[in-house]
Amino acid sequence: MQQGLLLVNLGSPASPETADVRAYLKTFLSDRSVIEMPPALWQPILRGIILPLRSWRSATFYQHIWTKEGSPLIVYTQRITHLVQTRLPDWQVRYAMTYGEPDIAEALNQMVANGCDRIVLLPLFPQYTQSTHDGIFKQAATSDANLLPIRHFYQDSAYLDLLADQVWHAYTQADFDAVLFSYHSIPSAMVAHGDPYPDECQATTQGVLDRLPNLPADKVQTVYQSKFGPMPWQKPYLKNTLMQLVELGKRNVLIATPSFVADCLETLEEDYVQNYQTFKASGGDRFQLVPPMNDDPRFAEILVNLAQRKARDGHV
Repeated sequence: MQQGLLLVNLGSPASPETADVRAYLKTFLSDRSVIEMPPALWQPILRGIILPLRSWRSATFYQHIWTKEGSPLIVYTQRITHLVQTRLPDWQVRYAMTYGEPDIAEALNQMVANGCDRIVLLPLFPQYTQSTHDGIFKQAATSDANLLPIRHFYQDSAYLDLLADQVWHAYTQADFDAVLFSYHSIPSAMVAHGDPYPDECQATTQGVLDRLPNLPADKVQTVYQSKFGPMPWQKPYLKNTLMQLVELGKRNVLIATPSFVADCLETLEEDYVQNYQTFKASGGDRFQLVPPMNDDPRFAEILVNLAQRKARDGHV
C-alpha cells in the first residue's frame, strides 16, 4: 500500500495579464462556498460589473508581485511540496489549487493511477472556514481517491510554536506599539450561520500569546483583512485599525498574518503596498510584517508530522 499526500492552496491566475486574471476571478467568485448569493442574482453582478471593473485592476496588482518563477503563491507551494517529498520518500506528495492548475480532482486521480491507496488531503489553511475548505472537499469528492482529509491545524502545537517563534523574532527587532494578528476575513453571514473561523482565529492568537509571556497582551489585537464587496464581513478590519492606532499615538506596528502560510497577493500587495500606504499617510512610522512560513524547512516538518499522524491515527 502506498500512501499519498496532496497539499492544496488557493490558486493563482495563469499569468498577470488581464484575460487570465479575469478567468481566475470568474472561477473563484462563482464558487458557492465563497459567494452564497443565489447564482441568478449574483452572476449578472459578477459578469456585468465586477469582472469588467476588477479584472484589469487586479491584473496590475499581480504584475507588481509576479516573479521570474511565476506567482509567489505557486512558487512557495511548489517549494514546500518538494521539501515535504524529500522527508517522505516512500510517499507520493503532490500539490493542487482550488482555482486554476493543478486541478484537485485530476491530481488525486493521477495519484490513484500511480498506485496510491490512501491520500491525506491537507488544505494549506490552518483555520477552517467554509469559504476555503468546502470548495476543496467538494472537488476532491469527485475523484476516485480514498481520502483522509485534514480539517484544520491551527491547534497543532508545532505550528503554534513556529508561529510564536516568528512573531517573537520580529518583535524583538524594534520597539513596537502594537502587534496585529491579521486573518483573511469572511462574510458576517457565514459567521452567523455557524462558521467556526473567528473562534479558530482567536484561538490561534491566544495560542501564540500563551507561548510568549514576555509579549505584552495589551499590545496584541486580532483583526481581519481582504474584505470583498459591499456586504459586512468579520471585523475589526485591518485598514481601519491601522488608522485608529495612529490616532492613538501608536505609530510602530508589527503585523502577523497567520491565515496565509505563503506570500500571496494579500501579503505582498494588499499589506506591503496598500495597507502600508494607508498607515504612512495617516502618520504611522514603522510598519513591519512577520513573513509567512513560505518554504521554511520547519514548516515542512509540521506538514510531514500532520500527514503521518493522520495516516496512522486518523486524526491530527
